[in-house]
Amino acid sequence: MADIDTKAVRERLEADKTRLERDIHERTAGDEVTQTVDPVTEISGPGVEDADDADALSDNERNQAIIEAERETLAQINAALQRLDEGKYGICVRCGKVIPPRRLEAVPYATLCIEDQALAERAARGR
Repeated sequence: MADIDTKAVRERLEADKTRLERDIHERTAGDEVTQTVDPVTEISGPGVEDADDADALSDNERNQAIIEAERETLAQINAALQRLDEGKYGICVRCGKVIPPRRLEAVPYATLCIEDQALAERAARGR
């Protein structure tokens, strides 16, 4: 971890965490909430088009997918902050080698070195 500016890493992770928490809040309780429309139970009145219902469902599904991805990233950021606190940040959880600083710059919550990440991705595709 000698080549890693842990203060800068912590600041970046905390800023990303705050941004994600804010966005999740906006998408779940704030101004960006999409209303779920169930075309089966919703009684469409005059002027309400089926396409509008489909658009609302599509918006809701897209919003839910974004929220899920943001929650996954938030969990990874929290885990990275914990590794930072424990002095384990920047160490590959699979092989124990130091993760190159350039990789951590690109993906500050990375848990695997490039080689082990490639192996994990190949294994996931082979399922």
